[in-house]
Parts: sequence; C-alpha cells; structure tokens
Amino acid sequence: MDIAAIFRAESGRSVASLVRLFGSIDVAEEAVQDAFAVALERWPAAGRPPNPGAWITTTARNRAIDRLRRESSRHDRHAQAALLQEADEPLEPVGPVSDDRLRLIFTCCHPALAPEAQIALTLRLLGGLQTPEIARAFLVQETTMAARITRAKKKIAAAKIPYRVPGDAELPDRLKPVLAVVYLIFNEGYTASSGDELIRADLCAEAIRLARLLVELMPDEPEALGLLALLLLTESRRAARTESDGRLVLLPDQDRTRWDAGLIAEGQALVRACLRRNRPGPYQIQAAVNAVHSDSPTAAGTDWSQILALYDQLLAMAPTPVVALNRAVALAEVKGPAAALVEIDALDLPDYHLFHAIRADLLTRLARHAEAADAYEAALTRASNAAEQAFLAGRAARARQKALD
Repeated sequence: MDIAAIFRAESGRSVASLVRLFGSIDVAEEAVQDAFAVALERWPAAGRPPNPGAWITTTARNRAIDRLRRESSRHDRHAQAALLQEADEPLEPVGPVSDDRLRLIFTCCHPALAPEAQIALTLRLLGGLQTPEIARAFLVQETTMAARITRAKKKIAAAKIPYRVPGDAELPDRLKPVLAVVYLIFNEGYTASSGDELIRADLCAEAIRLARLLVELMPDEPEALGLLALLLLTESRRAARTESDGRLVLLPDQDRTRWDAGLIAEGQALVRACLRRNRPGPYQIQAAVNAVHSDSPTAAGTDWSQILALYDQLLAMAPTPVVALNRAVALAEVKGPAAALVEIDALDLPDYHLFHAIRADLLTRLARHAEAADAYEAALTRASNAAEQAFLAGRAARARQKALD
C-alpha cells in the first residue's frame, strides 16, 4: 500500500482521534496532513513502520502539541486550553458508543449546519476524500464545495458544537444526515470517483463498520437497519464487479457464484426484519431492491416487476432525478427500452456520467448506434474513474463501429 492509499485508509481515524484530544477540527486536520508530509520524506528511505496508522496518529499528535505550544506563547488562550488536553491518557468517552469516528460524524452532522455542509464535511474528515472528489459526488463546482466545507468548520468552532454522540432523546432527529454520510462513504468506496481502481475496499469496510455501530446505537430504528442491509447486499457483489485485470463487469454479466453468500444471508435477514416493522424508508426500499437481485441465481431470472414496484414506492418517497434514473433501468426491463428512454430524456442530469451511460445503453438496445456512441462519449468525458473510463471508451468504440457498418 503506497502512502496515498494509507492516507485514504487512515486519515479519518487519525483526525477523529486528534479532534477528541484537542477539540479542534482545524488543528487535527492540519496535524494529520503534516504527519503525512513527514511520512513522504522519511518512509522512502527508512521504510514503512509496522503500524502506519499508529505512526501517523502519534506523529500528528506530536505536531499538534508543538504547534499549540508555539501559539500559547503568543497568549492564545484557545491554544492554551487545548494544550491542557494533551495528556497521555485518552479522554473519557462521551455517549453510549465509544468510537471517535462516530462522535465526529455526529459533530459534523449537527443540526446547526446545513445538510449539504454536514455530509460534505464528514466525507472530507472521515472519508479521506479530497474536495474535488466531494464536489463530483454532489455535482457542484470545486470552489463551491471548498467554501461550503470552510463555512461548516467555522460554524462548529464558533457555535462550540460538542464532540459527542447525542443522548438517546436526541438521536432520532440527528439520524438522517448521519445515515446519508455513511451511505456516501460506502458509495465512494464501491465506485471511486477518481483514480485507477474501481473500488476502495477501505471505505466500503469503514462504512459497514459505522453502519453496524449505528444499529448497535439505535437497534429499533428501521432506517439504520435498512442502511446496513443495503450496504451488506451491495458489498456482497464486490468480488464479481471486476475482472482479474480490473475491468468493470456490469451487474447482468457478473458471475453470481462469486457473490458473498454470507453477506447476502445477513442482508436479507435485515430486510425481513425491516418488513416486520412496517415503517418503510428510502434505505429499506433500496435494500429490498438489492435483496430481489440477490434472490435470483441468474440475471434473466430477476423479478424486474417487483423491482419496478419498489422504485415506484421509492420515487414517491424521495422524488429525485437519480431515483427516477434508476427506476428507468427497471422500467426498461419491464416495458422495454423505448418507454425507459422517454422517462430518461425528461430528466435534468447533464453532468452525471451515469445518466449518459444508461441513456447510451437504451439507445444501443434500440439499434440507434450513432446516438448511442455520442451518449457513451458524453459519459466518458464526465467520468473520472479509470475503470469506468476504459469501459465507456470500449462501449463508445463498438457503438461507433456499428453505426458505420
């Protein structure tokens, strides 16, 4: 694992630990960045330490203490107060779950912050994502996202938002943005927004770990159960999503014997538990969609009518263009590609590469190959992951050739 990969895997844990120790997101984030800069200087010659994450956290902690000592000499009272928290013994856990990263998520998802800022800041601090990656996830400009994150950090400091898991009475009202953050962390791991690899297994594992903690924290919340089920059922297909050379394999073409039966069984059991509660929500419905996929041993045997009915329910609950796009995929299987294309062409998702990729697939099925090639090329220019780019380039070339034949 190279240093950049270690940063993605370990920075969230290190930042969360330092926020607990020093009470400042800026101090923690800058110290972790400093520690990785030191690693870039030392590790190539000295070799990587046995426990890179612990090395980064310790180095960052020492850097933060040095910085705060310098600032306290200039009579910075905030720095002096933070420096008092540098004792070797960790602070006592606050809240029902002892986990630094979960506490940091709830800090970032405080209701004093705008919902978009809550999610963006958490992805930045805990997901190891850089601002351009987060901007792509939100389909906004990088400058817009950078300003949003900066404002959120300033608001946390100015409002003295506490670093803790809320009490039981507060938890239900705080749950929605926290679930959204965990979902987006998983999505970035399952299909990385940039880089050479399609999948970032570290982020997938972290999102599932956090989802399990949320279920432990709120076992009677069906949407927490639904999110965990969704992640497990989606993760069950990870091994089949790429060839040995890293090439992308779409769901209909996957070798289903490579799907993880244990994760499928656990996810389906959670979906059944959600159904018994009869309090449906978006994550539960998405989990049910994935449960239907996992029920079928072949792509041809998939119950697309049931999936379409679930997407109808989801669209009524969460009427977003992305949900409508996913529903159109199911509609194409039930009523044909022409009906789905009509629905898709009514959507406003010009910057979303999957909009163009799905549209291209429908055009291909309708033998409109020149238009399909144009759509694949539109998707290619908007995709930033190397595996997706290679897949889309191949599809575009084949469609262009068929248009010429």
